[in-house]
Amino acid sequence: MTDKKHSQANDVTVLVVEDSHTQALHLQALLEREGLSVALAFDGKSGVEMAGQVRPTVAILDVQMPEMNGFEVCKQLKEMPETADTPIIMLTCRDENDAVLEGLQVGAIDYIPKDAFSDAVLIETLRQMGFIAADGAQ
Repeated sequence: MTDKKHSQANDVTVLVVEDSHTQALHLQALLEREGLSVALAFDGKSGVEMAGQVRPTVAILDVQMPEMNGFEVCKQLKEMPETADTPIIMLTCRDENDAVLEGLQVGAIDYIPKDAFSDAVLIETLRQMGFIAADGAQ
């Protein structure tokens, strides 16, 4: 069976939409260490535009952004034919049940709260999705 689990990491492009430059650069470094290509957008509108251009393999969205929040970005990406099938992960400080439910309702496949474990959870999520090779894979 041929699927994304058998693709090489360098074939994977991750779109990170995060208004905090510090957080965005941290995520870029984290993902690039895993061999992934990263495209950064620092606001929702730019993220939607960039997604149409780069056609990411997976998108990671911050929820709390000015003008267009992550929920709105997710909804727009799911409505665009070129990104409708792109898996979307919400990465945010908001972890209330209503926010999680809203993220999933607009099309996100996972919702990861930003905390001390979020980097490890994000990498493991991407590994389970087949975008990062399993440690010790032979």
